[in-house]
Amino acid sequence: MDVVEIRKQFPITNRYVFMNHAGVAPIPNCTRDAITQTLREINESASEESAEWDRKIRRAREAAADLIGAASEEIAFTKNTTEGILFVANGIDWSEGDNVVVPDQEFPANVYPWWNLKRLGVETRTVPVVDGRVPFKEIEARVDERTRCVAISFVQFASGFRADLKHIGEMCEERGIFLCVDAIQGLGALRLDVKECKIHFLSADGHKWLLGPEGAGIFYCDGAMLDRLHVASLGWMGVVNPSDYLAYDMTPRPDARRFECGSYNTVGIIGLGASLEFLLGVGIESIERRVLAITDLLCDGLVAKGYDVYSPRGEGEKSGIVCFSHADHRSEDLVRMLEGNGVVARVRSGRVRLSPHFYNTEEEMERVLALLP
Repeated sequence: MDVVEIRKQFPITNRYVFMNHAGVAPIPNCTRDAITQTLREINESASEESAEWDRKIRRAREAAADLIGAASEEIAFTKNTTEGILFVANGIDWSEGDNVVVPDQEFPANVYPWWNLKRLGVETRTVPVVDGRVPFKEIEARVDERTRCVAISFVQFASGFRADLKHIGEMCEERGIFLCVDAIQGLGALRLDVKECKIHFLSADGHKWLLGPEGAGIFYCDGAMLDRLHVASLGWMGVVNPSDYLAYDMTPRPDARRFECGSYNTVGIIGLGASLEFLLGVGIESIERRVLAITDLLCDGLVAKGYDVYSPRGEGEKSGIVCFSHADHRSEDLVRMLEGNGVVARVRSGRVRLSPHFYNTEEEMERVLALLP
Protein backbone atom coordinates (compact mmCIF):
# COMPACT_ATOMS: atom_id res chain seq x y z
CA MET A 1 0.00 0.00 0.00
CA ASP A 2 1.46 3.35 -1.09
CA VAL A 3 0.14 5.62 1.68
CA VAL A 4 1.93 8.67 0.26
CA GLU A 5 0.13 8.24 -3.06
CA ILE A 6 -3.20 7.45 -1.39
CA ARG A 7 -3.03 10.60 0.73
CA LYS A 8 -3.13 12.68 -2.45
CA GLN A 9 -6.80 11.63 -2.64
CA PHE A 10 -7.44 13.45 0.66
CA PRO A 11 -6.61 17.18 0.57
CA ILE A 12 -7.95 17.41 4.12
CA THR A 13 -4.55 16.05 5.18
CA ASN A 14 -3.04 19.42 4.23
CA ARG A 15 -5.12 21.09 6.90
CA TYR A 16 -5.98 18.57 9.62
CA VAL A 17 -4.94 15.35 11.26
CA PHE A 18 -8.39 13.93 10.72
CA MET A 19 -9.29 11.37 13.40
CA ASN A 20 -13.07 11.32 13.21
CA HIS A 21 -13.99 8.70 10.62
CA ALA A 22 -16.50 7.37 13.15
CA GLY A 23 -18.30 10.70 12.62
CA VAL A 24 -18.56 12.24 9.16
CA ALA A 25 -15.51 11.38 7.06
CA PRO A 26 -13.98 13.30 4.16
CA ILE A 27 -14.59 11.94 0.67
CA PRO A 28 -11.62 11.19 -1.60
CA ASN A 29 -10.95 13.17 -4.77
CA CYS A 30 -12.28 10.37 -6.97
CA THR A 31 -15.63 10.57 -5.22
CA ARG A 32 -15.71 14.35 -5.43
CA ASP A 33 -14.98 14.11 -9.14
CA ALA A 34 -17.74 11.53 -9.72
CA ILE A 35 -20.25 13.72 -7.91
CA THR A 36 -19.11 16.89 -9.70
CA GLN A 37 -19.33 15.22 -13.10
CA THR A 38 -22.86 13.98 -12.39
CA LEU A 39 -23.96 17.42 -11.22
CA ARG A 40 -22.47 18.94 -14.37
CA GLU A 41 -24.36 16.45 -16.52
CA ILE A 42 -27.62 17.24 -14.72
CA ASN A 43 -26.94 20.94 -15.13
CA GLU A 44 -26.22 20.64 -18.85
CA SER A 45 -28.55 17.86 -20.00
CA ALA A 46 -31.12 17.09 -17.29
CA SER A 47 -31.77 13.34 -17.48
CA GLU A 48 -30.39 12.72 -20.98
CA GLU A 49 -27.40 10.95 -19.44
CA SER A 50 -29.61 8.58 -17.46
CA ALA A 51 -28.42 5.44 -19.27
CA GLU A 52 -24.88 6.13 -18.07
CA TRP A 53 -26.14 6.88 -14.58
CA ASP A 54 -27.97 3.54 -14.57
CA ARG A 55 -24.70 1.80 -15.44
CA LYS A 56 -22.86 3.55 -12.62
CA ILE A 57 -25.63 2.75 -10.13
CA ARG A 58 -25.53 -0.89 -11.23
CA ARG A 59 -21.77 -0.95 -10.70
CA ALA A 60 -22.18 0.67 -7.27
CA ARG A 61 -24.59 -2.12 -6.34
CA GLU A 62 -22.08 -4.72 -7.50
CA ALA A 63 -19.27 -3.02 -5.58
CA ALA A 64 -21.34 -3.00 -2.39
CA ALA A 65 -22.06 -6.69 -2.86
CA ASP A 66 -18.39 -7.46 -3.47
CA LEU A 67 -17.43 -5.64 -0.27
CA ILE A 68 -19.62 -7.82 1.96
CA GLY A 69 -19.60 -11.11 0.07
CA ALA A 70 -23.18 -10.84 -1.18
CA ALA A 71 -24.91 -11.00 -4.56
CA SER A 72 -25.84 -7.71 -6.20
CA GLU A 73 -29.48 -8.84 -6.18
CA GLU A 74 -29.32 -8.74 -2.37
CA ILE A 75 -28.39 -5.04 -2.21
CA ALA A 76 -30.76 -2.07 -1.99
CA PHE A 77 -29.78 1.58 -1.69
CA THR A 78 -30.98 3.63 1.28
CA LYS A 79 -30.77 7.22 2.41
CA ASN A 80 -29.25 6.24 5.77
CA THR A 81 -28.61 3.36 8.18
CA THR A 82 -31.87 3.93 10.03
CA GLU A 83 -33.93 3.38 6.89
CA GLY A 84 -32.48 -0.09 6.41
CA ILE A 85 -33.09 -1.03 10.04
CA LEU A 86 -36.66 0.19 9.67
CA PHE A 87 -37.12 -2.13 6.69
CA VAL A 88 -36.49 -4.99 9.11
CA ALA A 89 -38.27 -3.66 12.20
CA ASN A 90 -41.41 -2.86 10.21
CA GLY A 91 -41.15 -5.87 7.92
CA ILE A 92 -41.03 -8.80 10.34
CA ASP A 93 -44.39 -10.45 10.91
CA TRP A 94 -44.50 -9.81 14.66
CA SER A 95 -46.92 -11.33 17.14
CA GLU A 96 -47.76 -9.92 20.55
CA GLY A 97 -45.30 -11.34 23.06
CA ASP A 98 -42.37 -11.56 20.63
CA ASN A 99 -39.08 -9.92 21.56
CA VAL A 100 -35.97 -8.45 19.98
CA VAL A 101 -32.55 -8.46 21.69
CA VAL A 102 -30.40 -5.30 21.48
CA PRO A 103 -27.27 -4.11 23.39
CA ASP A 104 -28.03 -1.35 25.88
CA GLN A 105 -25.54 1.20 24.51
CA GLU A 106 -26.35 1.08 20.80
CA PHE A 107 -26.45 4.21 18.69
CA PRO A 108 -30.10 5.42 18.61
CA ALA A 109 -30.49 4.34 14.97
CA ASN A 110 -30.52 0.77 16.28
CA VAL A 111 -32.77 1.49 19.26
CA TYR A 112 -35.82 3.55 18.29
CA PRO A 113 -37.01 1.29 15.43
CA TRP A 114 -37.26 -1.58 17.94
CA TRP A 115 -38.74 0.47 20.79
CA ASN A 116 -41.40 1.65 18.36
CA LEU A 117 -42.67 -1.94 18.17
CA LYS A 118 -44.01 -1.71 21.71
CA ARG A 119 -47.34 -0.70 20.19
CA LEU A 120 -47.50 -4.22 18.71
CA GLY A 121 -46.72 -5.88 22.03
CA VAL A 122 -43.08 -6.56 21.08
CA GLU A 123 -40.55 -6.43 23.92
CA THR A 124 -37.07 -4.95 23.45
CA ARG A 125 -34.62 -6.85 25.65
CA THR A 126 -31.35 -5.05 26.36
CA VAL A 127 -27.95 -6.66 26.75
CA PRO A 128 -25.61 -4.91 29.22
CA VAL A 129 -22.32 -3.60 27.85
CA VAL A 130 -19.52 -4.74 30.19
CA ASP A 131 -16.18 -2.88 30.02
CA GLY A 132 -17.03 -1.76 26.52
CA ARG A 133 -17.88 -5.27 25.33
CA VAL A 134 -21.18 -6.92 24.45
CA PRO A 135 -20.60 -10.39 25.96
CA PHE A 136 -21.94 -13.24 23.87
CA LYS A 137 -23.15 -15.06 26.98
CA GLU A 138 -25.28 -12.03 27.87
CA ILE A 139 -26.86 -12.04 24.42
CA GLU A 140 -27.53 -15.77 24.67
CA ALA A 141 -29.03 -15.35 28.15
CA ARG A 142 -31.72 -13.00 26.83
CA VAL A 143 -32.76 -15.16 23.91
CA ASP A 144 -35.76 -17.47 24.28
CA GLU A 145 -38.41 -19.16 22.16
CA ARG A 146 -40.16 -15.81 21.51
CA THR A 147 -37.02 -14.00 20.28
CA ARG A 148 -37.47 -13.10 16.61
CA CYS A 149 -34.41 -10.91 16.03
CA VAL A 150 -31.00 -10.01 17.45
CA ALA A 151 -30.04 -6.47 16.39
CA ILE A 152 -26.45 -5.41 17.00
CA SER A 153 -23.78 -3.09 15.65
CA PHE A 154 -20.76 -4.55 13.90
CA VAL A 155 -18.69 -2.07 15.95
CA GLN A 156 -19.95 -0.20 19.00
CA PHE A 157 -19.77 3.55 18.42
CA ALA A 158 -18.93 4.48 22.02
CA SER A 159 -16.28 1.84 22.72
CA GLY A 160 -14.99 0.47 19.42
CA PHE A 161 -15.84 -3.12 20.39
CA ARG A 162 -16.11 -5.39 17.36
CA ALA A 163 -18.83 -8.01 17.75
CA ASP A 164 -18.16 -11.66 16.96
CA LEU A 165 -20.84 -11.74 14.29
CA LYS A 166 -19.96 -15.26 13.17
CA HIS A 167 -20.59 -16.64 16.66
CA ILE A 168 -23.81 -14.65 16.99
CA GLY A 169 -24.92 -15.67 13.51
CA GLU A 170 -24.41 -19.36 14.24
CA MET A 171 -26.52 -19.07 17.38
CA CYS A 172 -29.26 -17.24 15.49
CA GLU A 173 -29.29 -19.85 12.74
CA GLU A 174 -29.57 -22.69 15.26
CA ARG A 175 -32.54 -21.01 16.94
CA GLY A 176 -34.34 -19.67 13.87
CA ILE A 177 -33.72 -16.02 14.82
CA PHE A 178 -33.09 -13.13 12.42
CA LEU A 179 -29.72 -11.36 12.72
CA CYS A 180 -29.82 -7.65 11.81
CA VAL A 181 -26.51 -5.74 11.79
CA ASP A 182 -25.88 -2.00 11.91
CA ALA A 183 -22.54 -2.05 10.08
CA ILE A 184 -21.81 1.66 9.76
CA GLN A 185 -18.92 1.74 12.26
CA GLY A 186 -16.95 -1.07 10.66
CA LEU A 187 -17.82 -1.36 6.99
CA GLY A 188 -15.01 0.12 4.90
CA ALA A 189 -12.36 -0.43 7.56
CA LEU A 190 -12.85 -4.09 8.51
CA ARG A 191 -13.54 -7.28 6.60
CA LEU A 192 -17.09 -8.61 6.76
CA ASP A 193 -18.63 -11.57 4.93
CA VAL A 194 -22.38 -11.70 5.41
CA LYS A 195 -22.62 -15.32 4.28
CA GLU A 196 -19.85 -16.54 6.55
CA CYS A 197 -21.41 -14.72 9.48
CA LYS A 198 -24.95 -15.88 8.57
CA ILE A 199 -26.26 -12.32 8.65
CA HIS A 200 -29.83 -11.92 7.40
CA PHE A 201 -29.99 -8.11 7.20
CA LEU A 202 -27.35 -5.37 7.21
CA SER A 203 -27.57 -1.60 6.92
CA ALA A 204 -24.91 1.11 6.65
CA ASP A 205 -24.78 4.69 5.47
CA GLY A 206 -21.74 5.67 3.42
CA HIS A 207 -20.46 8.75 5.23
CA LYS A 208 -18.13 7.16 7.79
CA TRP A 209 -15.56 4.44 7.04
CA LEU A 210 -16.91 3.94 3.52
CA LEU A 211 -15.71 7.50 2.73
CA GLY A 212 -18.87 8.32 0.81
CA PRO A 213 -21.33 11.23 0.85
CA GLU A 214 -24.05 11.52 3.48
CA GLY A 215 -27.51 10.36 2.48
CA ALA A 216 -26.46 7.32 0.43
CA GLY A 217 -26.20 3.92 2.07
CA ILE A 218 -26.71 0.22 1.48
CA PHE A 219 -29.11 -2.39 2.79
CA TYR A 220 -28.44 -6.12 2.47
CA CYS A 221 -31.22 -8.68 2.60
CA ASP A 222 -30.29 -12.35 2.34
CA GLY A 223 -32.02 -13.64 -0.77
CA ALA A 224 -33.63 -16.45 1.22
CA MET A 225 -35.22 -13.87 3.50
CA LEU A 226 -36.84 -11.68 0.83
CA ASP A 227 -40.27 -13.23 1.09
CA ARG A 228 -40.08 -13.40 4.89
CA LEU A 229 -39.77 -9.63 5.19
CA HIS A 230 -42.90 -7.62 4.40
CA VAL A 231 -42.25 -4.49 2.32
CA ALA A 232 -43.81 -1.92 4.62
CA SER A 233 -43.18 0.99 2.24
CA LEU A 234 -43.96 -0.36 -1.22
CA GLY A 235 -43.52 2.33 -3.85
CA TRP A 236 -43.50 2.60 -7.62
CA MET A 237 -39.81 1.66 -7.91
CA GLY A 238 -40.24 -1.47 -5.83
CA VAL A 239 -42.59 -3.34 -8.16
CA VAL A 240 -41.88 -5.68 -11.06
CA ASN A 241 -42.59 -3.26 -13.91
CA PRO A 242 -41.79 0.22 -12.60
CA SER A 243 -41.59 1.75 -16.08
CA ASP A 244 -45.11 0.62 -17.01
CA TYR A 245 -46.67 3.50 -15.12
CA LEU A 246 -50.33 2.61 -15.59
CA ALA A 247 -50.05 -1.17 -15.09
CA TYR A 248 -50.60 -0.84 -11.31
CA ASP A 249 -49.14 -4.27 -10.58
CA MET A 250 -48.20 -4.47 -6.88
CA THR A 251 -46.00 -7.53 -7.29
CA PRO A 252 -42.67 -6.69 -5.59
CA ARG A 253 -39.45 -6.99 -7.53
CA PRO A 254 -37.84 -10.42 -7.10
CA ASP A 255 -34.73 -8.94 -5.46
CA ALA A 256 -33.72 -6.41 -2.82
CA ARG A 257 -34.71 -3.51 -5.08
CA ARG A 258 -38.25 -4.06 -3.77
CA PHE A 259 -37.18 -1.94 -0.79
CA GLU A 260 -36.26 1.05 -3.01
CA CYS A 261 -39.58 2.82 -2.94
CA GLY A 262 -38.95 5.80 -5.22
CA SER A 263 -36.48 7.79 -7.32
CA TYR A 264 -32.79 7.38 -6.57
CA ASN A 265 -30.44 9.81 -4.95
CA THR A 266 -28.49 9.51 -8.20
CA VAL A 267 -25.70 11.91 -7.25
CA GLY A 268 -25.20 10.31 -3.85
CA ILE A 269 -25.24 6.72 -5.09
CA ILE A 270 -22.76 7.47 -7.88
CA GLY A 271 -20.53 9.14 -5.29
CA LEU A 272 -20.88 6.16 -2.97
CA GLY A 273 -20.03 3.86 -5.86
CA ALA A 274 -16.80 5.77 -6.50
CA SER A 275 -15.84 5.43 -2.84
CA LEU A 276 -16.59 1.70 -2.85
CA GLU A 277 -14.49 1.20 -5.99
CA PHE A 278 -11.67 3.15 -4.36
CA LEU A 279 -11.73 0.98 -1.22
CA LEU A 280 -11.95 -2.25 -3.22
CA GLY A 281 -9.03 -1.07 -5.33
CA VAL A 282 -6.87 -0.62 -2.24
CA GLY A 283 -8.12 -3.93 -0.80
CA ILE A 284 -10.18 -4.30 2.36
CA GLU A 285 -7.73 -6.82 3.86
CA SER A 286 -4.89 -4.31 3.49
CA ILE A 287 -7.07 -1.54 4.86
CA GLU A 288 -7.97 -3.57 7.95
CA ARG A 289 -4.35 -4.49 8.65
CA ARG A 290 -3.30 -0.87 8.49
CA VAL A 291 -6.20 0.47 10.55
CA LEU A 292 -5.49 -2.05 13.31
CA ALA A 293 -1.74 -1.40 13.17
CA ILE A 294 -1.97 2.37 13.59
CA THR A 295 -4.61 2.09 16.32
CA ASP A 296 -2.39 -0.44 18.14
CA LEU A 297 0.41 2.13 17.96
CA LEU A 298 -1.95 4.76 19.31
CA CYS A 299 -3.18 2.57 22.18
CA ASP A 300 0.33 1.55 23.21
CA GLY A 301 1.34 5.19 23.37
CA LEU A 302 -1.74 6.17 25.36
CA VAL A 303 -1.15 3.47 27.95
CA ALA A 304 2.52 4.51 28.23
CA LYS A 305 1.39 8.06 29.02
CA GLY A 306 -1.03 6.95 31.74
CA TYR A 307 -4.31 7.07 29.82
CA ASP A 308 -7.10 4.57 30.39
CA VAL A 309 -7.95 2.96 27.04
CA TYR A 310 -11.60 1.90 27.22
CA SER A 311 -11.77 0.31 23.79
CA PRO A 312 -11.34 -3.50 23.91
CA ARG A 313 -8.14 -4.41 22.06
CA GLY A 314 -8.16 -8.21 22.23
CA GLU A 315 -7.79 -10.33 19.12
CA GLY A 316 -10.95 -10.19 17.03
CA GLU A 317 -12.56 -7.40 19.06
CA LYS A 318 -10.59 -4.29 18.10
CA SER A 319 -11.55 -1.80 15.43
CA GLY A 320 -10.63 1.63 14.12
CA ILE A 321 -12.22 3.35 17.12
CA VAL A 322 -10.09 4.22 20.17
CA CYS A 323 -11.83 5.67 23.23
CA PHE A 324 -9.80 6.79 26.23
CA SER A 325 -9.73 9.06 29.27
CA HIS A 326 -7.40 10.36 31.97
CA ALA A 327 -8.11 10.81 35.66
CA ASP A 328 -6.50 14.27 35.72
CA HIS A 329 -7.82 15.74 32.46
CA ARG A 330 -11.37 16.36 31.26
CA SER A 331 -12.02 14.73 27.92
CA GLU A 332 -13.69 17.89 26.64
CA ASP A 333 -10.55 19.87 27.44
CA LEU A 334 -8.33 17.32 25.71
CA VAL A 335 -10.44 17.43 22.55
CA ARG A 336 -10.47 21.22 22.60
CA MET A 337 -6.68 21.22 22.89
CA LEU A 338 -6.28 18.68 20.09
CA GLU A 339 -8.58 20.61 17.78
CA GLY A 340 -6.67 23.80 18.56
CA ASN A 341 -3.63 21.98 17.19
CA GLY A 342 -5.33 20.74 14.03
CA VAL A 343 -6.38 17.27 15.24
CA VAL A 344 -10.07 16.47 14.64
CA ALA A 345 -11.43 14.37 17.52
CA ARG A 346 -14.69 13.95 19.44
CA VAL A 347 -16.02 13.14 22.90
CA ARG A 348 -18.37 10.17 23.27
CA SER A 349 -19.79 9.03 26.62
CA GLY A 350 -17.29 11.16 28.51
CA ARG A 351 -14.23 9.79 26.70
CA VAL A 352 -12.05 11.06 23.89
CA ARG A 353 -12.77 9.14 20.70
CA LEU A 354 -10.17 8.93 17.94
CA SER A 355 -10.93 7.04 14.73
CA PRO A 356 -8.14 7.10 12.13
CA HIS A 357 -8.46 5.46 8.71
CA PHE A 358 -5.91 3.69 6.53
CA TYR A 359 -4.54 6.88 4.96
CA ASN A 360 -3.54 8.29 8.35
CA THR A 361 0.14 7.86 9.16
CA GLU A 362 2.29 6.64 12.02
CA GLU A 363 3.70 10.16 12.22
CA GLU A 364 0.20 11.50 12.82
CA MET A 365 -0.31 9.01 15.65
CA GLU A 366 2.96 10.18 17.20
CA ARG A 367 1.91 13.81 16.81
CA VAL A 368 -1.33 13.18 18.67
CA LEU A 369 0.51 11.33 21.44
CA ALA A 370 3.03 14.15 21.76
CA LEU A 371 0.24 16.71 22.14
CA LEU A 372 -1.54 14.83 24.92
CA PRO A 373 -0.39 15.87 28.41
